[in-house]
Amino acid sequence: MNNKFYLDEIDKQILRYLTENTRTPYTEIAKNLDVSAGTIHVRMKKMEEAGLVKGTTLVLDYPTLGYDFIAYVGILLTKSSKTSEVMNQLVKIPNVTVASVISGKFNIFCKIHARDTMDAKDVIFKIDEIEDVMRTESMISLEEVINDKSRLLNSIFL
Repeated sequence: MNNKFYLDEIDKQILRYLTENTRTPYTEIAKNLDVSAGTIHVRMKKMEEAGLVKGTTLVLDYPTLGYDFIAYVGILLTKSSKTSEVMNQLVKIPNVTVASVISGKFNIFCKIHARDTMDAKDVIFKIDEIEDVMRTESMISLEEVINDKSRLLNSIFL
């Protein structure tokens, strides 16, 4: 069974506008695409019901909030079967902004935002304290060069 959702050119354009700025009013998109605002609303509803679009995202500039230190933390667990329990504990640490279950050297890989190295150390120590975390390995981000959710979307639509 093919679960792909067919996107026509109007759907693609709607997604391009909203990927660029999720706050773009449907009326503005409709005007730019020469369709009614109702058309935009109906198409968005269909994409949401199909599971293609899941909510909207607000992108925060963490450095402006004083959280300009980024680190990536690989987490090795005592057993892979403990992944869910550890993830449930990671959710409780607000500085962990991304956590992925991975294969390879670690079981989980996280992105953390912190105010400085001391704050990052405290976050990493909190991660280390989680039951079934055997060890962690941290990597400091020197500069985040690519963080653009529209890049893949634009290449799919070419």
